Amino acid sequence: MLNHLRRSAVLTVVCFVVFGLAYALAGTGVAQVLFPHQANGSLTANGSTLIGQNWAATRWFHGRPDDFGPYAADPKKGISGGDNPLVANGVKGESGATNLGPRSKTLLEDTRILISWWHAHGVDPTTDLVTTSGSGYDPDISPASAFAQIPMVAKYSGVDPAELHRLIAKQVHGPQLGFLGSAYVDVLQLNEALAAAERAGR
Repeated sequence: MLNHLRRSAVLTVVCFVVFGLAYALAGTGVAQVLFPHQANGSLTANGSTLIGQNWAATRWFHGRPDDFGPYAADPKKGISGGDNPLVANGVKGESGATNLGPRSKTLLEDTRILISWWHAHGVDPTTDLVTTSGSGYDPDISPASAFAQIPMVAKYSGVDPAELHRLIAKQVHGPQLGFLGSAYVDVLQLNEALAAAERAGR
């Protein structure tokens, strides 16, 4: 019996060292060598390209809305608004889907309000711009959603619409491996390109 216990203990230690330490360290090492940017969170100077950021100001391109949408921002009521579930207007936002079904009157009313908000800023919104993603953290929008925002961004940033069109076109990423998913624009990268264009134009 002691022999069996000894074997079990040795096997437990070996498995812990191999799978709990060596495997994890090897995976981390390979990731740091081959994909250092991705392994470190895909960080830029302004955030991560993997998580939706807060672009509450109308001079920037917006991502998909959080559960409330930018029209609802009210720090006094604890509603973040904006398009970022992490923090917007000094208030923590909501992550995850709303779980409101297609027959929900609340969803219908919220969507109508959000469409009106976009129209007030000169934007004919796409589906991306009036619906939340499943996670609430989606950093990407469709190219059509980015192009749709040109009137608003041009008005409030002062950048020429033709220049904004060129910026968006440069930021369009194709489907992964050429066939997985659809084309997309990372909103953080697009707004960083916009900021660079503004600095160059001064």
